[in-house]
Parts: sequence; C-alpha cells; structure tokens
Amino acid sequence: MDRARPLTLLLVGSLAAGGLLALTPAAQAADTELARNGGFEAGLDGWTCTAGSGAVVPSPVHGGTKALQATPAGSDNARCSQTVTVKPGSTYTLSGWVRGSYVYLGATGTGTTDVSTWTGSAPDWQKLSTSFTTGASTTSVTIYTHGWYGTPAYQADDLSLYGPGGAPVQLPAAPTGLAAGSPTSTSVPLSWTAVPGATSYHVYQGATRIQTVTGTTATATGLTASTPYTFQVTAANSAGESPKSAPVTATTTSGGGGGGGGLPAHALVGYLHASFANGSGYTRMADVPDSWDVIDLAFGEPTSATSGDIRFSLCPATECPNVESPAEFKAAIKAKQAAGKKVLISIGGQNGQVQLATTAARDTFVSSVSKIIDDYGLDGLDIDFEGHSLSLQTGDTDFRNPTSPVVVHLIQAVKTLKAKYGPGFVLTMAPETFFVQLGYQYYGSGPWGGQDPRAGAYLPVIHALRDDLTLLHVQDYNSGSVMGLDGQYHSMGGADFHIAMTDMLLTGFPVAGNTDRFFPPLRPDQIAIGLPASTQAGNGHTTPAEVNKALDCLTKKTNCGTYQTHGTWPALRGLMTWSINWDRYNQGEFSRNFDAYGWN
Repeated sequence: MDRARPLTLLLVGSLAAGGLLALTPAAQAADTELARNGGFEAGLDGWTCTAGSGAVVPSPVHGGTKALQATPAGSDNARCSQTVTVKPGSTYTLSGWVRGSYVYLGATGTGTTDVSTWTGSAPDWQKLSTSFTTGASTTSVTIYTHGWYGTPAYQADDLSLYGPGGAPVQLPAAPTGLAAGSPTSTSVPLSWTAVPGATSYHVYQGATRIQTVTGTTATATGLTASTPYTFQVTAANSAGESPKSAPVTATTTSGGGGGGGGLPAHALVGYLHASFANGSGYTRMADVPDSWDVIDLAFGEPTSATSGDIRFSLCPATECPNVESPAEFKAAIKAKQAAGKKVLISIGGQNGQVQLATTAARDTFVSSVSKIIDDYGLDGLDIDFEGHSLSLQTGDTDFRNPTSPVVVHLIQAVKTLKAKYGPGFVLTMAPETFFVQLGYQYYGSGPWGGQDPRAGAYLPVIHALRDDLTLLHVQDYNSGSVMGLDGQYHSMGGADFHIAMTDMLLTGFPVAGNTDRFFPPLRPDQIAIGLPASTQAGNGHTTPAEVNKALDCLTKKTNCGTYQTHGTWPALRGLMTWSINWDRYNQGEFSRNFDAYGWN
C-alpha cells in the first residue's frame, strides 16, 4: 500500500552542463525505510507498548486504515517502541504524525546524542521530525513515541526511520527449556531460557496467543480448575517470530478451600454491629433476616496495633440495652448455621489497626483468633484491615514475592488458620479500593519513592491466598476516583464504578503498569460487590436501580453504560454491604432488592 512517507530530499544542485547533478545509484540504494509496520496496518506487530497501553484503532487515522492509540496511566506514559538495525556512523531521519496533548517522538541508543521532539497540543494530525547520527559502533537504535502522565490517549501514525540499512536481523531460534511451575486453580506460571537476539516472547495457550512479554517468565491466568492446558512460546524481534517451542502441559488444581464454602450460587453478605452501637441501633443475632447468607461479626479488635492479640465481646448493655446474653448469642449463631448461614469473625474495621510486624504478633494473632472462632463456634474469618494495618516497605515491589513483615506474617497466619480448620473454613476479605484497584497505577512507595506505601498493599495477600479465598468483597465506597482498565477515572455512587472495579478483579491487571507483574483474575464465584446499605452507612451509596444495572452488565452484558467489560460472568457470587444494621434501619431496601433481582 502507498503510505504518505516524509522524505528528506537532499538537493545537491549544480547547473553545470545545464542540469541538476543526479544522485548516484549507490546513494539511492543506501537509503531505505527501516521502521517496521510504521503505519500500524499490521496491528502492533513490531512494536512494544508499556503496561498494555497501546492499541490499534480504525479512527482517527492519518493514512491507510489504522493508527496507534496509546493511553497513559498513573506512572506510565504509554511508551510504544521498536528496535531497528542501523549502520555505524550514519545519518537518519525520524518522523511521524501525531495527534493529542504532549506527544513525543524520539530515538535512544544512538551512540551519540539521543534525540526527541514533541508537541504540547495537536488537536489534529501534526508532523514531528528529527534526525541523528549513529556512533562508530552503533548497530541498533530504539525509536519510540509516548504521551505524558495523566493526559488522555494520544494517536500516532506513519512513523518512519529513513536512512542506510544495517546488517539484516536474523530470525531468533525457538525458545528451549519451557517449564510450568506450580499451578493454582486458575493460573499456571511459565518460564523458559532466553534466546539470543530476541526482543520479546509470545505465549500460546493451545493455538491462541495469550500474552507478549519481554522477559522469560509469564503467568497464564483465567483458567478453569482441574483442567489440563498446553503451552508453547515463540521468540520475536524485528525480523519476525521464531518457530514455537516444544509444548508443556500443566493441570490446574481443584481449588481446595477457595470454593464456595457451602454458599448459595448468589449470596448476600452483611456486617452485623455486634460489639458496638451507632445510629442504626443494635440488632440481635436471632433477629437477623433470612436474606443474609454470610454474617460478619463486627469487629474483633487488637489490644494494641502491634500485639496481634485479637479480642471480641458483645456490645455492653449500657451502650446496647437490648443486647442478648453470650449464651443466647451463641445459640442464635447455631440456629443460623443450621439454616445454612455462615457466621464469621471480622478482624479490624476502621478503628482496629492490626500490624503483624513480628513473628510473636503473628503467632498471637493465630492463637487469639482461634480462641474466638472456637468459643463462638464460627465458620471462618473475614479480614477487614484498614488504615495503616498494611503497607509495603521501600524496595518491596513484586506482589508475587512480598518482603514486608506485616504482609508476610498476615499471609502466614491465615494459612495456619486455614490448615487448622480444614477445607470447610470460610475466608473472606473486605479491603478498600486504595489497597487493591489503585495497584493498577501505583504499588507501594514506587520505583522512585514518594508514593503512599499502602497503595495496592492488599494485592500480595489476595494473591498468596487466592486458592484459600472464599470471597473478596472490595469496599466500593468511601473511595476516591479510581482508574479502570479503560484508562478513565471512575467515581463511586453509580453503576459504572462498580462495573469498572469488578471488571478489574475478574480480568486481572498489570500492577503499577508493569506487564511482567500481572495480577491474575479471580474466579467470579469468589467476587461480591461491596456497597453501603443506605446513605447513612457510608459515602458512595448506590440506588437499587444502579445496583441492578451493575449486576446486569457484569452477569448478562446488558445495561453496561459507558464502561465495556472484558467478559460476562453469570457466576458472580453476589453483594456485600455495610451493614445489616443500616439495612434494617432503612426498611431492608438493600436486601429486598437483592432478593428480587433476577439472577438467571
């Protein structure tokens, strides 16, 4: 196809003998187009974009039928690049057409002075151009385009690097040493040996390419429990893609205690103010309506933030005049369990900061929580660590291998409890969006420091315990705006916020924009959406109509509004609310709407 290609014509002019001096055949042969797929007609072939930020779109385009669109997110500037073979000591012209705010075009690794050019505002297509000379030993350069942090998506098209071609790049060999690590019920980690000359690797699940990475590891996610999968890998560079590696087959686990925990297909989870009173009033355990499938006792709290010693007691009669006796409370729990309900102790809450900074605190946590579970005959544990309970130390940057003591000790403690009580142990978590979905943009203090070390700090806990986890119900309330996988910020209170936040959990996402550190999706039966039961219960109350829109979109792909999900999940487990007490105060609006919703 004829592409609009910017050329620099060097006119060597002379009227000698009455005409222009012609370029020599040697000079004509030396200069050529070196950028591969600069018009993006072949998708992203030849290009690598950070954090999955790049995509090919049919409009707007400068030439042909396709163009690049890339979206900056958080600390990622949506850089798309290509490595090109060049000749030492040669001059090159780099050019392209861009559209958007703060769009850059440049080259690195020139061996002399790296170059770049940019535009602060290009509401329509604008040409950028620069040139450079390679160093005496330079045989390759990287050309790139990127946007700027916090700005909207930009477009680029007809990117060109024009000059003398270097030695032909050789097609890389097929990777060797492909091996599968220990599978979970939904994922399989893979690794292989590096291939000389490869700039990226494509991972195949059967005949389908599922990932492209720059390193020699990847994790296949979103898999089905107890199912065999076959994987292969290819190596790629500017010359193309190698043959596939030898296949490796791995079978996912059964999922262990991370299943439904005896819950109905669609469950309603609520917190019961059992140890305190507030404006909603005290509700006795026996008076909890039958709508509630999981009842979280709020709260077990520590004797001090760092002790690990968790205590729980019923609300004092001076604060809650209608409180039942401990014997009546325990009998009511047994009655609920006989009716198929699960009753858990929830640890933490807004005022219960828990920091398991030492092994002694970890062990005390296990023994004290066990005592509460045994004393009240409970079905399991809900982790509701808020505030400053979890944070990541500087240098703790990989959610798959955490090193911060408060995180490592919590994981160890919960695994110990799970092992003690067996597969019937119900484990749920109720983190805030700051500790989970914000990890798409920021993780801990960040690679350069200065960020809030709590950002994304729940991710290593969720990931390490995903095969033990019964339910994750993130609090989609009391939250600031959070960026979704569409690169847009979403605000609480409407269906789009719940759709975007839930889609992230069911699709997975690169942590802090690092595609090599991808947080795998959870199963839909492990997810419930957390909402306040009334306007008095918390910021971000969502009307029943908007709740139903969110459920329609996630489970049926209807009523999706502006956010388009990456799948449809009819097995989504259900809803969680703060709280049973506030719902009762509000004439049961939240639970009645759940009961009336048509799940099938």
